[in-house]
Amino acid sequence: MRKLIVGIASYDEMKARSLAIAKGEYVPKRGEPKVWFTSLESFAKVLSKRNVELLQIIAKHQPVGYKELGNLSGRKIPSLSRTLKAMERYGLVRLEKGPDRKIIPHALYSDIELKYPLLARTFHQGGRQNKIYIV
Repeated sequence: MRKLIVGIASYDEMKARSLAIAKGEYVPKRGEPKVWFTSLESFAKVLSKRNVELLQIIAKHQPVGYKELGNLSGRKIPSLSRTLKAMERYGLVRLEKGPDRKIIPHALYSDIELKYPLLARTFHQGGRQNKIYIV
């Protein structure tokens, strides 16, 4: 498995970065985050201790369906479904339809690294100066 690098940036910062990349005004550097959270709080919520344990269970046991994952984790299926859908939106897991309409979760990364610089870098886009927090 691979390592996922995540970063923290406001919605406006992420939008400015994406537009700059699309226009060729900014080229992401190797090792920059691929997944972005809007705050440390949102990062902590999605990757809480309990949710990290869930990812570890998925990676280790490779459960075939929510029922098996619920038995392994002690969590109820509705809670698992909500949590895994949120993780899928961030690209942390892949949910695959299996036999008998079972949803099979797959952990995509063995490591998650948070890059959270304290100082912003600036770049210019359309005559405007933008700040973004990138390592």
